[in-house]
Amino acid sequence: MTDPVPTKRVFQDARQEAETANQPTPSAQTEHDAYRLAFQDMDFLLREDLRPVRFQLELLKPELLLDEARIGSTFVFYGSARIPEPAKVDALIAAAATDEQRQIAERLKAKGKYYEEARQLARLASRCDPDDKGWRHFVVCSGGGPSIMEAANRGARDEGAESVGLNIVLMHEQMPNPYVTPSLSFQFHYFALRKMHFLLRARAVAVFPGGFGTFDEAFELLTLVQTGKVKPLPILFFGREFWERVIDFGALVEEGVIAPDDLKLFTFVDTAEEAWKHVCDHYAARDEPVACA
Repeated sequence: MTDPVPTKRVFQDARQEAETANQPTPSAQTEHDAYRLAFQDMDFLLREDLRPVRFQLELLKPELLLDEARIGSTFVFYGSARIPEPAKVDALIAAAATDEQRQIAERLKAKGKYYEEARQLARLASRCDPDDKGWRHFVVCSGGGPSIMEAANRGARDEGAESVGLNIVLMHEQMPNPYVTPSLSFQFHYFALRKMHFLLRARAVAVFPGGFGTFDEAFELLTLVQTGKVKPLPILFFGREFWERVIDFGALVEEGVIAPDDLKLFTFVDTAEEAWKHVCDHYAARDEPVACA
């Protein structure tokens, strides 16, 4: 049986219509804002009433482009935008003007090792083969910014692999780091939609030391797994010493606000190799072996 002949369009496509609409014969009517096509009218699209439509567009655009790029699953990297790469830590310390700033710079220097661990973990993830249908898996995905995010995208670039960056509009512009694949570099207005895209394809998540943003992303993920909204997946907290200093997980159990088994939702690791082994073991135990070059 042969495929049927596709039906030809009887209407012009939206692009053609938009081009025609942009060249109206001048008149009092055509020059008024009301006459603009709705999808070309920025003032209309930015109205308060149109927020649900903007939600939909912000959800849909990355989803379509990631599908077109054959991104089947991702390895998500969360972490600070302030931890410097090792080559830049001395400059950070030299710029400190007070003892307090110097102490903070020294602490950031000590965490500089995580830049290299993030980069190495991204290299390991980026060696995975596409499946038999051409979908790519464990594609590196970061917030697209500096520091740990940069390290992740940089590690993928080291392997000649593409990687995703999910940037966000902030009061002070945060440029995408130069290692994000341009066609997979997205910008968001809504934090909620950005966080959703982090997890829609996530097959593993690495959580490096970080501040409010990292806490927000990591604990939302833990809550989603805890409540059964997201299936269990490898959640890797890098740096037990850091995390147990800033959060008393045991106290949460002792106070009765989480269950002892909730501490099994994540795993502490210190190195990229340890993290990657945990990911491979997790999926091997579920008869879903990780295929890597």
